[in-house]
Amino acid sequence: MRPTVESVHAAFERQASRTPDTVAISLGDERLTYRQLNERANRLARHLRDRGAGIETPVGVCLERSTETAVALLAVLKAGGHYVALDPRQPRARHELLVAEAGLELLIAHGPTLEGVTGLADVQDLGALDGVLAGQPAEDLGLPVGPEHAAYIAYTSGSTGAPKGAVVPHRAVLRLVLDSDYLTVAPDDVFLMAAPLAFDASTLEIWAPLLNGARLAVLPPGDLSLETLADTVDAEGVSVLWLTAGLFHQMAEGPVDRLTGLRVLLAGGDVLSPRHVDRVLATLPGITVVNGYGPTENTTFTCCHPMTAPVGDGPVPIGRAINGTEVHVLDEALRPVPDGEIGELYAGGAGVARGYAGRAALTADRFVPDPFSGRPGARLYRTGDLVRRRPDGALDFLGRADRQVKVRGFRIEPGEVENALLDQPGVRDAGVVVHSHPETGKRLVAFFAGDEDVRPGALREALARTLPSHLVPSAIARLQALPLTANGKVDRAALESREIRERPDVDADYRPPATGLERELAALWGELMGLDEIGADDDFFELGGHSLQATVLVRRIEERYGTPVRPRDLYLNPTVAELAEFVAESGGTAAATAPVPEVQR
Repeated sequence: MRPTVESVHAAFERQASRTPDTVAISLGDERLTYRQLNERANRLARHLRDRGAGIETPVGVCLERSTETAVALLAVLKAGGHYVALDPRQPRARHELLVAEAGLELLIAHGPTLEGVTGLADVQDLGALDGVLAGQPAEDLGLPVGPEHAAYIAYTSGSTGAPKGAVVPHRAVLRLVLDSDYLTVAPDDVFLMAAPLAFDASTLEIWAPLLNGARLAVLPPGDLSLETLADTVDAEGVSVLWLTAGLFHQMAEGPVDRLTGLRVLLAGGDVLSPRHVDRVLATLPGITVVNGYGPTENTTFTCCHPMTAPVGDGPVPIGRAINGTEVHVLDEALRPVPDGEIGELYAGGAGVARGYAGRAALTADRFVPDPFSGRPGARLYRTGDLVRRRPDGALDFLGRADRQVKVRGFRIEPGEVENALLDQPGVRDAGVVVHSHPETGKRLVAFFAGDEDVRPGALREALARTLPSHLVPSAIARLQALPLTANGKVDRAALESREIRERPDVDADYRPPATGLERELAALWGELMGLDEIGADDDFFELGGHSLQATVLVRRIEERYGTPVRPRDLYLNPTVAELAEFVAESGGTAAATAPVPEVQR
């Protein structure tokens, strides 16, 4: 075991004293040794102290990826403060909000990032400080920073729309990257800095190499592409790489064969597809793929599941708690649930954040007293994630408790449907959301990216063979790629706002409605189902119609024509043509003389 250290920067200083001339960070031809990085950070830390930074002072950092990013973060910690990352890609209004939320009075920026933050606080331009820093001493400051002091605040979106900042202490970062059991870091390892600094994956990317004597390679600033990623991995000799689940799936379908230098590929942030894990393992013999699970509030990883052999069928487990973490699967009364049953995951141990900055009520709601540890003052973080413990002790992630929806009286976890879609051959990625209709209520809708020969209709048929009917999406649509958030997760808000108005892929070829009554019924169907085009031979239920829509449809027919139609009649006459014939035979002159509206195409 390593000697105990009190802070992140103390652990770095210890490493710098051991390997002063080893390269700590690189970007192209630029190199900084551990000694150079430490001395630069010490000089900047003293300057920050002169500008008002001290113990527990928040300092904003708005920087593109560069070697100076690590200098700035270390300097903030050495000055006694904690960093608050501002994403340069976000608008100034977002910066203003976070500056106010975090109470920032001091900011670090450089070059192109200056414009977005100028005037929001005391902004220090790294590009203009060379002369000032040259006059500062290069020795370690030795301030009394302890394990409970804040290292950074990570802001995430709140359910109310206001951001919430998890205050992560030094002990939590040290627990993540020192003496870890999910990842052994060797001196010759090279990690890639690719994640946005505001995303907590950067905690692993930056501090795992720098506190263990390895090298941190910086992905060049700018937009991230699979080719740029592969180029940098190859050029820098990257051996350990972290990707979000969305990027992992795209890479598995893309230039994964160029990642031959990798020893470990970590992925997470969302559900991993077993097929893509197997593809990576098959393409890169000898690699270990790690499914890393964990909320920001428990410092990047809570559980990990390393894989060296094919996963096969079924979901990819999130694994077991990492060193320094305890996990509990509990019911609503905080009682442990039996293995194999679904419960909410609670995380305890050294990785738990101190709470949310300035939000005492929210902190009390999500960070609850730990009844299991016996440590005075210990707390559990209530993740809001549903899990189930396998017989072997590993955990399966089943989705968000707060993503549970109620559709037609059934409680549904969209993650379960997403997993079922990802099990289908040719499906690369999937997202399941709920769309609402003012009259027929909610319906389950799925989007997928996959091979060109994968038919949405065939997917519905396959899901219907394995899932209860209420879990089969009413509509399934193909996308070239699922939209991702800035952090690389599936952007479900974008999917929720995306309409599916095109006619689904059904068995029947499209034949336009031939009579006035057929055209009117097709228009009624289209209005209820949100579709622009309905064919005469289209089956109501193959189009995704469900019992509630059927009830509304027959009521509308009865109101319009005075024709008594029951839901059973729709089940027996499920196509537009068949229903038109039934209505004409049952409704007499009312149906024959009803006005025919224009059908929108």
